[in-house]
Amino acid sequence: PDHRRLRSLVSKAFTPKFMEGLRPRVQEIANELLDQVEEKGEMDLVKDYANPLPINVISDMIGVPKSDHGKIHVWSEKIANGLGLGRLDAEVSENLKEFSEYMRGLIEQKRQNPGDDLISQLNAIDDLGDRLNESELLSMLQLLIFAGHETTSTLISTGTLMLLDHPEQLALLKENHALIPAAVEELLRFHGPSTIAGPRYAKEDIELGGQLIKKGDVVLPLLKSANRDERIFADSDELDVTRNMKRHLAFGQGIHMCLGAPLARVEGDI
Repeated sequence: PDHRRLRSLVSKAFTPKFMEGLRPRVQEIANELLDQVEEKGEMDLVKDYANPLPINVISDMIGVPKSDHGKIHVWSEKIANGLGLGRLDAEVSENLKEFSEYMRGLIEQKRQNPGDDLISQLNAIDDLGDRLNESELLSMLQLLIFAGHETTSTLISTGTLMLLDHPEQLALLKENHALIPAAVEELLRFHGPSTIAGPRYAKEDIELGGQLIKKGDVVLPLLKSANRDERIFADSDELDVTRNMKRHLAFGQGIHMCLGAPLARVEGDI
């Protein structure tokens, strides 16, 4: 019930239309990053492009001033590298504290001087009879920044590597840019950023592959395994940018489907 409430509140601001409206700014950030390395004639794809692009986009979207993008990038990197299933490094706690203090100040600034950014929109939801309290808003912004940065960065970098490893697929894309949206979906299916979904609990006894799973048992779904299911995807171990697929599980499934999927798609396309 808590998740349903939080998700419905944030969804009012985090719409596909809002995401699509960011496309010109995403293109501008992408161009700026390429301009910085053009004269060199070479780049470190991860350091110069895949990492800064999504963190700058999400920072812009939330309403972080451009002068503070670097701070958000540092916090995001440190927190992403120090978190894991059942793991929280001591340094991460300190970074989370610094990040929260910074965000509290920014939320207050946006209350006083609202703009067309996400914090201002989330603040405005307060007027609709229900609202995000401060800890919920902080937690939501933290989630959006870290989830929206790390995964898209990985999609851009590993997606590029996959295309370099499959030159015939890269050639198809270069010849026909209309294939790009389908190619992004295929890169997500073939080797997407998220390996597993969050833990689920069996609602009843069930046998899968000869293994008895009892009601209440914890289940960790392997998204990458599901995305190679040969019953759903023909030649599932082959990368095919022309593949016409109805769906995959790279963004999860059901009520926990990735809220940022429309933004990830815009960034992937660009």
